Amino acid sequence: METSETELMLKGYGLTTAEFFYRMPDHQSVLNSYLWQDYDLAPDHPKLFEFVEFWQREIEGPLHSVRFTHRKLVAAGEWRNVVGEFTLN
Repeated sequence: METSETELMLKGYGLTTAEFFYRMPDHQSVLNSYLWQDYDLAPDHPKLFEFVEFWQREIEGPLHSVRFTHRKLVAAGEWRNVVGEFTLN
């Protein structure tokens, strides 16, 4: 069973966005970029480093650099349980 995004955020995960700059295998003077996003835990970023390892193992384009940012979308104090709902016509 897959964990929902809300459950991940409540467990401390935040959205990590990384931009990978890499060189084309046949044209080393060309620098391309690839964007990657996933929910990850700061400060260790295990999913990001797992993807970097995958890239180095499986992708032919050598990495030039990686730039990333991390943002917690829900903090513990921002979440509250709602018991009821009122509908106004």
